[in-house]
Formats: sequence, C-alpha cells, structure tokens
Amino acid sequence: MTGKKRSSGRPQVPEITESQKQALKELRDFIACHKYPPTMSELGKRLGVAAPSAYQLVLQLERKGYVSRESRKARSLSIVRQVEDTPEKLVPVPLLGIVAAGPALLAEENHLGDILVDQSIAGRGRCFALRVSGESMKGAGMNDGDVIIVRQQAVAQSGEIVVAMLDDEATVKRLWIDGDRIELRAENRKYKPIEITAEREFRIVGKVLAIRGKSQE
Repeated sequence: MTGKKRSSGRPQVPEITESQKQALKELRDFIACHKYPPTMSELGKRLGVAAPSAYQLVLQLERKGYVSRESRKARSLSIVRQVEDTPEKLVPVPLLGIVAAGPALLAEENHLGDILVDQSIAGRGRCFALRVSGESMKGAGMNDGDVIIVRQQAVAQSGEIVVAMLDDEATVKRLWIDGDRIELRAENRKYKPIEITAEREFRIVGKVLAIRGKSQE
C-alpha cells in the first residue's frame, strides 16, 4: 500500500517577493527613524506607489507572518519577523561632518571618511552622512554622537525630518508647515520651535532616511 510521504524538518517559511521585501525594509527603516510606524500613504511614498498598493503589500506581509496590525487603529503596524536573507549590499556614503540637534551650529563640510550603508536605503538619490551633536531630536531616536543618513533634496513635506541651513548654520529638525507658517521643531520639550520668518535665510539640504547609533558603527 502506498501513501503520501510526510515532510520532515522545520515548517516551510512562506516565500516573500522582492516588492514585499522592499516594503518590509521601508517599514523597518521608518520605525527606526520615527519610533512609530508609517501610514499607508507614508509607506507608499517611500516605495513610490499609491497608498492602496502599499496596503496590499502590508496585507500580504501580514498573511505571511512578517507584520501584525490592529484593525481600525492608525499606526498599529509592527514587525514580528525579519527576512532571513543573504547579506545586503552595502554602498559607501560620505561622512561630511557634524550637524546640530540642539542650537543651530555650522556643519563642518569636510569629508571625514565613508559610512557603509544598505543599498536599499542609500540607493535612491545622492546621499551623505552627518554626525549628530546635541539631544534636541532624542524623541525621534537621534542621540548625541549618532550618525544620520540623509538624501540630498531641496524640498520636503510637513512632518519629515530634514537637515536645513538656517542663516548659514546647519541643523536637523522636523519640518512643520501650516499654510504660510513654517517651523523647525525639535523632538525634545526643552527646545522651542524655530519659526522661519521672511528675514531669515532658509533652505532644505536633505531628508533624513535612517539613523545609525554609535553602537552600530
């Protein structure tokens, strides 16, 4: 008499596609940077897709056991399992100097060396790294001495963490836009928001993509 051969060993892990893997990485990086999960719109923008497409990717990841979420509750996504994969490809990103996460200080525009960063983070656009000085952004997971990975860009959306030049001094803060009012906000109650008035010279240098703690170097 013949029968089906039983499989042995560990249960097979559901396969994950490249698009799902990228969504998981973007979710991980967003949580590492902001300390809370993204909305579907925010995740979609990082992936370059519409919010409904990002939602479908999250549903697929949830069914395969990589993420969990609470229904009808905003920002409830959490990662429950990482992808066991081959080592990620690392690319060098120039470490340019120091940026203030406290009172605005002039960044030292010197090439101090290179930082190796996952290509999935630094592979889109020109990126650079800066070392954080101060504790005004500790609520966003940035501590004194940490390194931030920044994508060079001149515009950003309200709520994003940016590196900005203010009166020829560089600082890292969360950008806040409400009509004609623009502020740079700290993630520490000890620091007051910096209002951007017409009299001040202001420009965005880049958007913070990831934070690398001192223990990760």
